[in-house]
Amino acid sequence: MAATSPPPTPALTAERILEATEEVLRRHGPAKATVVDVARALGVSHGSVYRHFRTKAALREAVTKRWLDRTSEQLSGIAAGDRDPEVRLREWLRALFDAKRRKAGADPELFATYMVLAGESGPAVTEHIADLTGQLTAIIADGAGAGVFTVPDPAAAARTVFQATGRFHDPGYAREWVRPEAEDDFGSLVELLVRGLSSP
Repeated sequence: MAATSPPPTPALTAERILEATEEVLRRHGPAKATVVDVARALGVSHGSVYRHFRTKAALREAVTKRWLDRTSEQLSGIAAGDRDPEVRLREWLRALFDAKRRKAGADPELFATYMVLAGESGPAVTEHIADLTGQLTAIIADGAGAGVFTVPDPAAAARTVFQATGRFHDPGYAREWVRPEAEDDFGSLVELLVRGLSSP
């Protein structure tokens, strides 16, 4: 009987490295996770990892961006839709709150890790906030164009809405998201914001 050769090792890609990094961070936490740990998990040398990410900081920045981008991608479909802007705004704010709450509740250790990484990764967080406020601007601008919202500057209104709802998406408030009154508080705030955007 002829010996079978082992299956070929998948090519080392940036995506594979980021997946492995996330697992290493989950196991070891941000303080102890190293590039050597990531390389070991992939069965490669740490030099191979550095060929894709030149420094440990670059790797941590990339894995943080990947984590944040998941939320942005979930919301972009709502923002780019062609339905009533008020409906889209309500759905977008709800989806943002739900996405953040799900991340915090489903994997609290990894969520805590990413809170540390986000504190280190200024550009990734800044880009994430700019993307989210850009999506909000698009919705509010559509509403202003349709006469649903009466705002002279959709970008300024979007920044205000984003800041006003921070309690329901800023990770620093994660402990409050499980309070029984969180749902009612969120609903009341959204109603207030929508009325404010719509008032003459």
